[in-house]
Amino acid sequence: MTEDRDQTGRAFAQEPEWDRPDDGGEAVGRSEASIEAAEPIAQSLFRHSKAVDRSVEKLDDVVAELWRIVDARPAETPTSLRDATPAKVTEQARPSTAPLPGDRSAQQREVQPPSPQAKAPSAPLPATPTAPAADSMRRPDPIRPPSPRISEPAQRAVPPKEEPARKPEPEILERKTPNAPKDAPGKQDQPSARVEPPTQEMKNKPVLPGVTIEGDRGPLLAREVPGGGGPTGTGKGGGGGGGNGGGGAFHKRLGPVDLSASLTAGLRAVKKNLIAVMIFTIATNVLVLAIPVYLFQISDRVLTSRSVDTLVMLTIVIVGAVILQSVFDAIRRFILMRTAVEVAAQLGGPILSAAARASLHSNGREYQTLGDLQQLRTFLVSGTLLSLLDAPMAPLFMLAIFLIHPDLGFIVVATALLLLAITLANQRATAKPFGEANTSQTKANLHVDSMSRNSQIINALAMIPEAVWIWGKDTGNSLKWQVIAQDRNIAFASLSKGVRLLTQVIMLGWGAYLAIEGSVTGGMVIAASIIAGRALGPIEGAIEGWNQVVQSRAAFGRISALLKESPLNFERLKLPRPEGRLDVERLLFVPQGTKRVVLNGIGFGLEAGDSLAIIGNSGAGKTTLGKMLVGSILPTSGSVRLDLMDLRNWDQRQFGESIGYLPQDVQLFPGSIKANIARMRENVDDGAIYEAAKLADVHELIASLPHGYETFVAADGAPLSGGQKQRIALARAFFGSPKLVVLDEPNSNLDTAGELALSRALQQAKEQKITMVTITQRPALLQTVDKILVLVNGTVALFGMRQDVLQALAARGMSLDGGHFANIQVK
Repeated sequence: MTEDRDQTGRAFAQEPEWDRPDDGGEAVGRSEASIEAAEPIAQSLFRHSKAVDRSVEKLDDVVAELWRIVDARPAETPTSLRDATPAKVTEQARPSTAPLPGDRSAQQREVQPPSPQAKAPSAPLPATPTAPAADSMRRPDPIRPPSPRISEPAQRAVPPKEEPARKPEPEILERKTPNAPKDAPGKQDQPSARVEPPTQEMKNKPVLPGVTIEGDRGPLLAREVPGGGGPTGTGKGGGGGGGNGGGGAFHKRLGPVDLSASLTAGLRAVKKNLIAVMIFTIATNVLVLAIPVYLFQISDRVLTSRSVDTLVMLTIVIVGAVILQSVFDAIRRFILMRTAVEVAAQLGGPILSAAARASLHSNGREYQTLGDLQQLRTFLVSGTLLSLLDAPMAPLFMLAIFLIHPDLGFIVVATALLLLAITLANQRATAKPFGEANTSQTKANLHVDSMSRNSQIINALAMIPEAVWIWGKDTGNSLKWQVIAQDRNIAFASLSKGVRLLTQVIMLGWGAYLAIEGSVTGGMVIAASIIAGRALGPIEGAIEGWNQVVQSRAAFGRISALLKESPLNFERLKLPRPEGRLDVERLLFVPQGTKRVVLNGIGFGLEAGDSLAIIGNSGAGKTTLGKMLVGSILPTSGSVRLDLMDLRNWDQRQFGESIGYLPQDVQLFPGSIKANIARMRENVDDGAIYEAAKLADVHELIASLPHGYETFVAADGAPLSGGQKQRIALARAFFGSPKLVVLDEPNSNLDTAGELALSRALQQAKEQKITMVTITQRPALLQTVDKILVLVNGTVALFGMRQDVLQALAARGMSLDGGHFANIQVK
């Protein structure tokens, strides 16, 4: 077939030479008429092709977005319609004589030789290069024969014409095998890769270190999160993940990076931001000179020249400088405010962690360090700090005054030295009173904390007047010292203010004399007076806010000491999960500040899965020994070893997850029963909570509550009774499959049903090979243990198998239920 092309680039097929009539002139005329009739059609098709081109460009973007989502772009698959060339599309778009899939009748027909008419190719329709793609956008008519098929990539790239191109719904995307025809043999049953796109909640979730979101591929992929922890939500975390798959910063093991380095990180944040603040401070103080310059120019130039134009231009420049100075001042205040927030965020968690650990060996005063952090935050946004930052700019203003006249400069320098002397005297005079006031206030705050913990006893025994009197004594002492310190500070502040005002008077007077002599002008004198006030202002402000400076410095010292000396600072090796062997060697404990020996030479050993009952008189040291076994308090000498490793050498987080503890004074945290059993951890496996409740035989009790595991427990334990609180705390002790559990008087608040449930729980724990240490004197619990240890005056009187110890006690005629063991001979 021959082809003629018009100026628009459209191809029109001529009739084959063997079909032309004999009359050539008539045929030529008909051809010219056909061409003229086809020109409007060609122009219309050309316009439509432009629209199709624009649509194709939009489809290109849609296709690129689809490939980005599924992230499976093959090497040989065209990424847009433009990659499918017209020649390829035309070749793929030819009608195929191959039978359709499933058309068995067509497969059974005989293949007939083509007839002469079939050899003559039919003339194709006039088409643009994009016509095949446009045709493929129409769905096959169910009545007409199916339209010519195009390649698999083109079908995937071009959506149906009736449906506008849109992004896929957030359900399930399928990755198809590239360049594979739909009816390819062996591919029909091949499963496609299914990728779940991320939900909105996943997209909004902050990415932690080691956790990445790769494109839009779907769920978060956990990658070696520090401290362990499997993928989020798997409930298979390690030590850092708290055993619940969290693995985040909240459950991360606190080590040097979190405590000592947190102080360094906070200081680094302050220093980094202070550099930016100083840059804006310099700019602000330079622009402050605009007002004195304005007064000087008006006095010495505008009033003498009487030039309105000069006044207008000068005013515009100065107004711009003042606006810029205000903006710079606001920016530096914004930076300081955000610096204060960053410091609080960096140090808050480490301070609370270190205080909680250090409070084991003190009266809890370390918790007051959180108030010190608030003091630091307040200082960072105070005007006192701005005055201290402005003070280094004083030499700049003094230089400006020297440029006006040296005499005026010397007056300002002398005043500045005098104000510095006043500042040093103020520091010496107020240091001791402020220190005494802070010490007394700390005692008063500790007393308030004690009142809040013992509010029920205070109200029941009518001890409110006495408690208030003790608090008032410490508070009054603090206020007395504060008054002394503030009186001295106010006196020095007033003195500094008077010195500054006298300096301005002297400068104006001496400046007037110099103006009379002709050395300076009146405008220079006024400008020098204003600049002098700006140079001396920061020193005066520092004196007025010196109390805040002293308190902030002391607060930072306490924070620094707490973080640097905390036991959590020392790195601990992550050990394998313990089996439960317990060894106690020559324990000696003497409380700080006393000489009374509470425990002396305690030693015994338990194999993994053993159960021990500790009995003895009141005050024999049973509770103290129980606290030492779980690391709540540290011995003066001796050691407690779990799986041969001293408790002090265990990673604190890992050790806490491997043990359980039920104290004698049961305390639950404000929150749901579920949260209390889970030790207030987030994202824990509900199955682990249920297993702990079943092991403690408390599931039925929880199920009887109106809201079950979601029942909210107040700070005082309401609405639970004392026995119910004790049983919930027992489930908390069994949470996480611990290998060592210490129970201190677990049946002190239980009724008969509760004691039976406790006995069943101890029996189940024994079957699970949990090493149990129970402090009790009730015979009912002694039947569930393997060994018994008798404490007398802080020493081991008897230790051995249960039957042997019971026989030894019976031989001495001693009662187990509250019996007296003082006459047992200590071996």
